[in-house]
Amino acid sequence: MLDKIQTDLKNAQLNRDEVKISTLRLLLSEIKNGEISKGGLLSDNDVISIIQRELKKRKEAAAGFRSGGREESALKEELEAKVLMGYLPAQISSEELTKIIEDTVSEACQLALVNELEKPSLQDMGKIIRLVMEKVKGRADGGTVSALVKERLKSNG
Repeated sequence: MLDKIQTDLKNAQLNRDEVKISTLRLLLSEIKNGEISKGGLLSDNDVISIIQRELKKRKEAAAGFRSGGREESALKEELEAKVLMGYLPAQISSEELTKIIEDTVSEACQLALVNELEKPSLQDMGKIIRLVMEKVKGRADGGTVSALVKERLKSNG
């Protein structure tokens, strides 16, 4: 994945695509920082996590600029977010995500029965979210997963 990003940066430089150039340079910098803190090369999953984090920053910044009346800056952040989204795996459908959440909660219920614990509740939300995020591996937004898990656990009680 890193090779693709570097190749795309070179192509963007040849095409003088300033938004893509600045976005990919910043992304490569974040990846390099990740490698330094890890003490070695990053896996594709690590790179995807960095891309997701950067994408979240762009979305939050765009919302902040927009609420502050700075539409031009918000549009720039959205353009950068589009560039970053091109490096993420195809996003999972909401139906498929709902099924994965249902399966994960069912597994947790079965474990609870085996271990004579209570059914999963809102207190177990973090654990369920973590399990779901491991299953979808970057193909779903954490905020969406969180909202769906919360909704499912509320109906569990």
